[in-house]
Amino acid sequence: MAGRNIWGLKQLRLQMLCKRGNFEAICRRWSSSTSSQVHGNCKASLLKKLNAKIPEESDNVCVYRVPAKLRQVEAEAYDPSIVSIGPYHRGDRHLKEMEELKLKFFHRVFGSKQEREVELERVISAMEELEPKARSCYADEVKLSRDEFVDMMVIDGCFILQLLREVGSCRSSSSLVQRWMLPTLRRDLIKLENQLPMIVLRELLDVIDDSSQCECSVLSLQDLTLKFFNPLLQRDSHMNAAGATATMSRTCHFLDLFRSSILPEIQDQDRKRQPRMIQSITELTEAGVMLEKSQNDRALDIQSEGRVLKIPPLHIDDHRGTLFRNMVAFEQCHKKCKPDATAYVFFFDGLVNSEGDVEILHYKGIVHHSLGSNKEAANLVNKLCKEVDWDGEESYLHKVVCDDIDVYFMSRYARLRARLVHYYFSNWVVGISTVAGLFALYLTLIQTGCGVADTLEALKENSFWAYLSDSFSLLFSRPSTPIPDPEYSNQE
Repeated sequence: MAGRNIWGLKQLRLQMLCKRGNFEAICRRWSSSTSSQVHGNCKASLLKKLNAKIPEESDNVCVYRVPAKLRQVEAEAYDPSIVSIGPYHRGDRHLKEMEELKLKFFHRVFGSKQEREVELERVISAMEELEPKARSCYADEVKLSRDEFVDMMVIDGCFILQLLREVGSCRSSSSLVQRWMLPTLRRDLIKLENQLPMIVLRELLDVIDDSSQCECSVLSLQDLTLKFFNPLLQRDSHMNAAGATATMSRTCHFLDLFRSSILPEIQDQDRKRQPRMIQSITELTEAGVMLEKSQNDRALDIQSEGRVLKIPPLHIDDHRGTLFRNMVAFEQCHKKCKPDATAYVFFFDGLVNSEGDVEILHYKGIVHHSLGSNKEAANLVNKLCKEVDWDGEESYLHKVVCDDIDVYFMSRYARLRARLVHYYFSNWVVGISTVAGLFALYLTLIQTGCGVADTLEALKENSFWAYLSDSFSLLFSRPSTPIPDPEYSNQE
């Protein structure tokens, strides 16, 4: 009986092993089929993506969305406040009020013409022909139909041209623009995301038959643009813009044009890597660097001659730093332009470490601001570089920072002078204390010298060793009996 039970258990075990083997085989087959299915699905998905048509990068791209890491620092510096130009902010709720004003300017362009329908037809035909090229200027996909895009180019372009004419040359201001609007319009029209390609404006200007005989019919688009935007840096609105004529044909939009107008005239061979940043204004002045206000109207044209640093005046009247933030964002996105505005911003960030640095620059006539305090101006300058990547390659400020100022700053004389000024002449109180201490030391030295002279005179009568032996003998001699005072004795 026991043998049968054992035999039965063996058979049961064999059956379980067979079933287990079948189960494992089934699992292997299922796993293999599942893996094959996943592989096939992945391959099909990747092939679909590989065969999908990806839009090619256009050489015309010049209008970009501001990178998220820059936007998170100061988003309002990149978003338009009152008016939308181009497709990126078209239809934003807070910008709809200005659409009526844009239409009024559009009517002014064609309203005085006898055959405005014919003129409008010419404009539409030109914009339809230009539409593919203009659309390719935007880095992000423009979700507007062909008709909507042409409508946008005509309305926005006519608004801009008429605004430039009325404000820039024909009259000091436009009857349609309220006084508070003009500074805000300047800042809105210079923002990177709020641009209309320059090719659109040039084509519109060529097509529209302007019968006006005022000054605006003579000035070029470049002159009108610079006259309109010059107040952003407090430059003379009647300055001669001929120096930037050569770059006009290569500029992409208003931001690029204004940026080109303030760049220094420097050759590419003068650009080198700038491994170090410049020291603060306080450190430079302590070391003996002399600051001078440059008379050059190109804000980025910083020059140096030995220990003399020449900086064009900088006017800051916007607490967001809109102009420089957008120029830096454009350089970060557009590979065709050199990062000169970025280098300039990092240069000033190195110069300004505290409100005291701003005070020195203001005293020299270099920095002017309307931000309430020097501390706010210093904070604004320091925040301009936040989240901005710059490796110093091809810096146009290499000669200023490395070849001139840094070489002088690292000299033995400069370091000694900086140490003395920092510790002993940092302000007028410390300076007076230092002079008083030096004067007291001088008097002490005179007194010591006179005492030594008297001692030397006495040494002529007796030798030095005689005085020395008398000094030692006093240590071992008994004190002498004091002589009684006669007056004290009489009283007793």
